[in-house]
Amino acid sequence: MSNIEDFLTSEEEQEIIEAIRIAEKNTSGEIRVHIEREAKKDTFERALEVFHLLKMDNTKQQNGVLIYVAVDDHSFVIYGDKGINEVVEHDFWETTKNAIQAQFKKGHFKQGLIDGILKAGKELESFFPWDANDINELPDDISKGSIS
Repeated sequence: MSNIEDFLTSEEEQEIIEAIRIAEKNTSGEIRVHIEREAKKDTFERALEVFHLLKMDNTKQQNGVLIYVAVDDHSFVIYGDKGINEVVEHDFWETTKNAIQAQFKKGHFKQGLIDGILKAGKELESFFPWDANDINELPDDISKGSIS
């Protein structure tokens, strides 16, 4: 698969965006998905870089989560901001990763992302519940392509 546009159909992208909206409905946490062809460096380092480029580290409660996918590298990373990592269980990202990976191994990329998004959203509800003053600090869309 050499084109990120072939990774998901536009209908699948809309289902993922809807999953983000559902996941964020009961939490002040912010979830984003970024898809690019290849990381061109260590995947975790690239995910951290994208996290900052998307300004996900600017949320009030430091509760942003990025699901980064490097399609041609067959690799993905879940990166959570400092505020999240201070309160979630030590294996939280591992279990979320496993939920995504189980679907990815079957070639169910959309479902893997949806499962990971909903799992992250459910966990965020416990630690970062939505309140009346909550605003959506980051876009719910899927960002794509190499950014710098």
